[in-house]
Amino acid sequence: MSRWLLALVVLLAVSSRAASAAEHASPDPKIQIAILLDTSSSMDGLINQTREQLWRIVNTFATAKREGHRAKLELALYEYGNDGLPAANDYVRRVVPLTSDLDRVSEALFTLKTNGGEEYCGAVIAHATKELDWSGNPRDLKLIYIAGNEPFSQGPVRFQDSVKTAISHGIVVNTIHAGTEAEGIAGQWLAAAKLADGNYLFIDQNRAVARVDAPQDAELARLSVQLNQTYIAYGAQGRKAAERQAAQDSNAAGVSASSMATRAKAKASAAYDNSAWDLVDAKKDGKRMSDDELPAEMQKMNPQEREAFIAQKAKDRADLQARISKLSADRDAYVAAEQKKHATEGAKTLDDALLESARSQATKQAYSF
Repeated sequence: MSRWLLALVVLLAVSSRAASAAEHASPDPKIQIAILLDTSSSMDGLINQTREQLWRIVNTFATAKREGHRAKLELALYEYGNDGLPAANDYVRRVVPLTSDLDRVSEALFTLKTNGGEEYCGAVIAHATKELDWSGNPRDLKLIYIAGNEPFSQGPVRFQDSVKTAISHGIVVNTIHAGTEAEGIAGQWLAAAKLADGNYLFIDQNRAVARVDAPQDAELARLSVQLNQTYIAYGAQGRKAAERQAAQDSNAAGVSASSMATRAKAKASAAYDNSAWDLVDAKKDGKRMSDDELPAEMQKMNPQEREAFIAQKAKDRADLQARISKLSADRDAYVAAEQKKHATEGAKTLDDALLESARSQATKQAYSF
């Protein structure tokens, strides 16, 4: 073999190993979770549980790390089994793609409505596997949670094929049956989970989520609204995104004081990243904006004034986030004590089932909490 050819082979081998090492040593691990909800007529309770406990799910993963690096949380949302959806698309709709814009996920949950239903579990898994922008890093955590109550075998796509395809791409499929354990097993929800290395879970979708009113709730709600004033909306979508943020505060508050409190905690965490529309988060990510993307008040400022304006908002936000985090820790301790007093046995709600399973699977892949 000639010297130049030998050198080329060596160079390619070294480059390949370096690329592989870079992928495995990525400083930005991801946790990607796609939630597939049955929105047929009988599933109002399931949707309500998801709305109420979205921010608890976010808070659980906000502290997740792998090898000392904080994991970036991305959520996606699908609905299936709704007669209002096109039959040509298997009665399946991608509501939100994988995104770190958590307000967008919350907004979408509050738009879901139930109607009729042909529940094709195999089809919705196939859509989610193919359509979402899943990470190519094998060490990132990629999870599908499909929740519903009809037999898993319905529809034109064999679930055996779709779940095997998912796991071949490193996507673990977990099934959540809204009903008894035995009914779910008979309906092949357990069989589907086993094929994709996932967990089979069963829940009572009509069981009310346990709520504990805590002394910190009112102050957390006030600080959460105050936190919004530290955001500087930029670009074409900035104003709409800021309005969405406020609207999701209202949605959470309308559900319960507990939901608003857990949302406040999420907004104070690193998982709540709005760099796509907020200048403070964007600056932390090193993004730069043209003058015409800036809000009107900042376009009149010179560069030094702009820097000072953003720095002050960042300081105000950090102060508020610290206060919210401290209050949230006090609230968590209070709630844990109250729940211990009134602990009950029975089927889990969706958030309990999802979190217990996802934490277990994350720990297997060297994520810590």
